Amino acid sequence: MKIQHLNTGTMCPMGRRLVNGTGSLFQRARMVCHCLLIETGDGLALVDTGIGLGDIATPDRLGRRWLRQTAPRLDRSETAVQQVRALGYSPSDVRHVLLTHLDRDHAGGVPDFPHAKIHVHRAEYDMAVLRKPAPPAGRYVTEQWSHGPSWKFYEDAGEDWFGFKGVRALGDREGDILMIPLAGHTLGHCGIAVRSGDTWLLHAGDSYFFHGQLDASPRMPLVLSYFQRKVDMDRKARIANQARLRALKLDHGDRVRIFNSHDPVDYESCRCGRH
Repeated sequence: MKIQHLNTGTMCPMGRRLVNGTGSLFQRARMVCHCLLIETGDGLALVDTGIGLGDIATPDRLGRRWLRQTAPRLDRSETAVQQVRALGYSPSDVRHVLLTHLDRDHAGGVPDFPHAKIHVHRAEYDMAVLRKPAPPAGRYVTEQWSHGPSWKFYEDAGEDWFGFKGVRALGDREGDILMIPLAGHTLGHCGIAVRSGDTWLLHAGDSYFFHGQLDASPRMPLVLSYFQRKVDMDRKARIANQARLRALKLDHGDRVRIFNSHDPVDYESCRCGRH
């Protein structure tokens, strides 16, 4: 399978040193929306979608507070659908969208691929869409799925993958793409594992925010640490899953390349083929 790494939304909050861990307090930081575009035997698949065209056309739906805090560029050329077109594909070629979760900066591009099947954990759908249980106020942007997409759901069960329980995300047609439950950031948060030759890529979503969190001695910038704790839905599960990811990197780092959604260091490392 051919796998491409896309940044589908750049965010530039103030306080670079406290967000990226380098630079000045008075510089703007850089965060990305790291997505994957995968050529499969059943058309193209996207892992997460980042910020979509609808979000850019109506930015207030993202929430004024979120816009003020994250300062996204809202650049149409960064959207997944525009990048798919720029690569010579049609949006209709995207047959599957696999979401780590339904937060606004991950599901914004869902309406841009109206013919795709949307893969998500059942617990995530129940909270975000059915509101069972009701999510924290303002957590989800319901306009991102108001068009009524075709959903496919997954549970916490399935085959073993390096000690994690995974599920064949695309069924028997594509056993090399697995949805890995990694609850904590949200109740239905998942990672997406993709086989790349003899190794695996694990898109860990928002299971962690900073590359240093997977070091033997974890480290993280102050503001990013505060934000991570603030948006936890299940802190105990998030901390436990981070420990499992740390162990996975230590024990199988030669076979599994782990990266998260927003860290520019992870993103640039993947783009340069250092995985």
